[in-house]
Amino acid sequence: MRTRLGGWFATFFPAIVVSCCSTQDLARAQQDFSRVEIQAQAVQGNIYMLTGAGGNVTVQVGEEGVLVVDTQFEPMAPKILAAIRKISDKPIRYIVNTHVHPDHTGGNEALAKAGASPPGAGGAASAGATIVAHENVLKVMSAPRTGKQFDFSAPQGRWPTETYMDHKTLHFNSEDIELVHVERAHSTGDTIVFFRGSNVVSAGDVYASSRYASYDPQGSIDGMIAGLNRILEMITPPDKQGKGGTALIPGHGKVTHQPELVAYRDMSMVIRDRIQSMVKNNLTWEQVKSANPVKEYEPVYGGNTGVSATDFVLEEIYKELSARR
Repeated sequence: MRTRLGGWFATFFPAIVVSCCSTQDLARAQQDFSRVEIQAQAVQGNIYMLTGAGGNVTVQVGEEGVLVVDTQFEPMAPKILAAIRKISDKPIRYIVNTHVHPDHTGGNEALAKAGASPPGAGGAASAGATIVAHENVLKVMSAPRTGKQFDFSAPQGRWPTETYMDHKTLHFNSEDIELVHVERAHSTGDTIVFFRGSNVVSAGDVYASSRYASYDPQGSIDGMIAGLNRILEMITPPDKQGKGGTALIPGHGKVTHQPELVAYRDMSMVIRDRIQSMVKNNLTWEQVKSANPVKEYEPVYGGNTGVSATDFVLEEIYKELSARR
């Protein structure tokens, strides 16, 4: 059975379990980022996806500049910047964070310094790209460091310089970009990013297509499912030949479309309901684990490390639903 420390933190540093350091420090100590290469994939419209170490990076390019969604771990920033420069020589104007976790925000400071904010009313841009996130991301990052589990405080250079509450629309590179907050899903400050002109959603870890739905202590399984439903409300499916429709960039995993998201949402609901029934019948965690309520889903979503670990996800949901009784 995995503990939350050994499970959640292992997504950043699989072989280390300690209790005194920040996630950023641990990630640096554990992984050899020099061996990680950034891969770029054209998605559709003005949108590209970069993969490397940490969450997927979404890049929108156009005449006005570059907008980046998420920035992976701090040591990956030079490689991400180099990959962006192969796509566009325009300045990075915006960085949008889907949530606070350091595998999605670690490169904020370096990438922001390499860019310039959007021009103001006078036509002049100031130094540094604008970092945009939900207000809870700023609250968590700017909180005093405690050194305890799930301490996601960060240096000021990584903080959002512009925040929003429920919904925000940016108009950049000739398309509207909607930022939609989902409450208590993967974390306390999740943002879904919808590029309307390109018809692409950057989902963050509300939808990590390569693993089961998982979340930090500020999130919830119901919030995750609500986030998946919110995305489904936004998007369009492919046609009967499987072409077109909204492209989905998950927080982790490959680009998908509406049918895969429906299957993921349904799977999440089935697992929640099965564990809820077991909780109502007073089954212990060990009994739930033995019953293996995710057996048919294991070939697609199962894992054995970090937040991808099946036991970790089941225990996380079990503990949350048990606490509601």
